[in-house]
Amino acid sequence: MRIALVLAASAVGWIALHSALIVWLGTHTQPQRSDVAVILGTRVLPSGVPSFWLRERLERGVELYQTGVVRNIIVSGGLGREGYEEADVMREYLMARGVPAERIIADRSGYDTFATARRAKEIMRARAFESVVIVSHYYHIPRAELAFKRFGISNISASGVVTNPRWRDGGNLLREFAAFYFYALRNYATT
Repeated sequence: MRIALVLAASAVGWIALHSALIVWLGTHTQPQRSDVAVILGTRVLPSGVPSFWLRERLERGVELYQTGVVRNIIVSGGLGREGYEEADVMREYLMARGVPAERIIADRSGYDTFATARRAKEIMRARAFESVVIVSHYYHIPRAELAFKRFGISNISASGVVTNPRWRDGGNLLREFAAFYFYALRNYATT
């Protein structure tokens, strides 16, 4: 019984420590002047407009573009359950906010972070982009950076969106804890 308690306490401590590190890393991002931002997609509403969370990411991308931190934006997302291509909805939103169409690259194959990182590498190579700012919610940043690095992208910074109150992010932190280790163990060489 004592061993089980020690193991349980160790597991809880490990999860808590890793989650605290995710929060710290994600909330202390410093986007650097880069060739391109990659905005990772999330849910589009059944009405075809970006969800609150997706709008937050897109607004951060607009801010990075308008302040000259990035000159180009990749919007990445797949076909959602609602029947909309996330990347197309994201592109339309950015254009409505003043980002020129020629500065936006739509990646419709970004069904998850792994696919987005793989495709970002291809797009960056094809366009001779050498630096990237990852845009997502703060709890997603460490896993996204891991995937981008594992695909060979080295000049990475990030801009983590923080939604208040953060206590609502408990489920997201637990998901990111598990997903981080899944991504750490994935095979990046065969893709």
